[in-house]
Amino acid sequence: MKTVYDVQQLLKKFGTFVYTGDRIGDLELMEMDIDELYQMEFIQTEVFQLAKLILRKEKRQLQETKRRLYTWQITLSE
Repeated sequence: MKTVYDVQQLLKKFGTFVYTGDRIGDLELMEMDIDELYQMEFIQTEVFQLAKLILRKEKRQLQETKRRLYTWQITLSE
């Protein structure tokens, strides 16, 4: 498992499809679903940790991109 798509495919195996139109919201919902699968012992610790790492990394990258875009827009408007 290396990408968010891989995490989506894992969730799909358990009948979970996440798409709200808000990428960050989707990542947060996927993270909650991964937590539940782990708590119910449907996935192993290694799979849980890797999925959480992938989702958090993607979320952090999106937030950083949003922040940079916002900063860039402010700079242009001055």
